[in-house]
Amino acid sequence: MNEELAITVGTAAREARERQGLTQGDVASQVGIAMEVYSRMERGRVLPSSTTLRRLCMVLRIRADTLLGLDGPTPPQEARTLALADREEDPPTLRRLVRALRPLDEEDLKAMGLIIQGALALRER
Repeated sequence: MNEELAITVGTAAREARERQGLTQGDVASQVGIAMEVYSRMERGRVLPSSTTLRRLCMVLRIRADTLLGLDGPTPPQEARTLALADREEDPPTLRRLVRALRPLDEEDLKAMGLIIQGALALRER
């Protein structure tokens, strides 16, 4: 989870920095951190402290929820997955399966879909 969050923060920071026309050195200087630290942050190698996160938001003129990847609509596939996992009337086995599939990327989900379709086709024979 921390690695995923670090990548999310780094990507959002880089995009915001580029929109502002700033260099990594500019941002690091204004935030009060070493350029090497900021560079690692943008590459998703390190998470900022809460104080640094606040300063980043001010320097980059970006909301914390945007920097943390919490804004915007939920992607349709993720919304469907979350809805399925949260339905109390579903059997526990189905809820566990949905939770196991949630971290997969699009390509892996497509592969799992094909496997399931193949298994269902065999079952119908």
